[in-house]
Amino acid sequence: MALALSLGRRGQGNVWPNPAVGCVIVQGTRIVGRGWTQPGGRPHAEPQALAQAGAAARGATVYVTLEPCSHHGKTPPCAQALIDAGVARVVIATQDDDARVNGRGIAMLQDAGIEVLVGLHEDAARADNAGFFCRTDLGRPMLTLKLANSFDGRIATGTGESQWITDAPARRLTHAMRSRHDAVMVGAGTARKDDPSLTVRGLGLAQQPARVVVSRRLDLPLMGQLARTAAEVPLILCHGADADPALVKAWADLGATLLPCAARGAQLDPQDVMRQLAAHGLTRIFCEGGSALAASLIEADLVDRLVGFTAGLVIGAEGLPGIGALGLSRLAEAPRFALQSSQQIGPDLLHIWRRNAAD
Repeated sequence: MALALSLGRRGQGNVWPNPAVGCVIVQGTRIVGRGWTQPGGRPHAEPQALAQAGAAARGATVYVTLEPCSHHGKTPPCAQALIDAGVARVVIATQDDDARVNGRGIAMLQDAGIEVLVGLHEDAARADNAGFFCRTDLGRPMLTLKLANSFDGRIATGTGESQWITDAPARRLTHAMRSRHDAVMVGAGTARKDDPSLTVRGLGLAQQPARVVVSRRLDLPLMGQLARTAAEVPLILCHGADADPALVKAWADLGATLLPCAARGAQLDPQDVMRQLAAHGLTRIFCEGGSALAASLIEADLVDRLVGFTAGLVIGAEGLPGIGALGLSRLAEAPRFALQSSQQIGPDLLHIWRRNAAD
């Protein structure tokens, strides 16, 4: 199952809206088939492994990281493919919460006389597909908020200079993190100030994550990098209903996908932004700021993981904070996260925090 989990992780960031599943088929003591969800979400892992195993799948044991699907979608049910192949035993890491499956795949296998075991490495399987489960259970993608700060929590000097606070190893790791998410998200202020491409560079990726910009008024540079690459790498713009129709048309003509979202005061409602992104199929989002967007997501309790890179330099109070105002008056109101891991990356410190298990 550990091998199946490692295979499944190969699909993270490029199989949405489907889960990233791994499958290993064993005949006796020999691995006869391996598979994982392919880019775009299909073929699924089980047919990939069955095709490799061929006739050796008959009587074999199958290890799969998520309950095989039981419904006809764009592909036939994987549970039926396992039945047709004549496998003897299926070991499943975790059940699929999707309402179209949710135990039906297990029941199909058992009704066909196949032995089924569920729960091997379940915690790891649910962590690997946390985005998929967030979308099916909560109606939103899993959200990782990443910040690169000075020791005193600043993301830029008072004049706005921010390149580079962290060193090259941290920046390279950030690109690797981007690649394991469906989309990279920033706010309109960051898009205007930095003119970012939001692509993964230096890793030789064949498929880039989508780019998401949250901009109520769509007042983004029409000659910037995002505009120039909108037809090449998916660009999703979350905007308000009151955005200038001429700007909506201009971005659509450039190749961007426009998602109208509800407003909350002067800004877009972060809850509705996440709902619309989930409806579009996204399961894992990597947000890189800016400070106002980060604050709104934290305030709305939408952040599942915090990824922080801390550099050994001090900018001072005149520098720009990584997270905007939260309106807190008491320490007890401050959201807390649980430390998952920390390590040195080049000269910088990486620390990863997860949503507090008690929340």
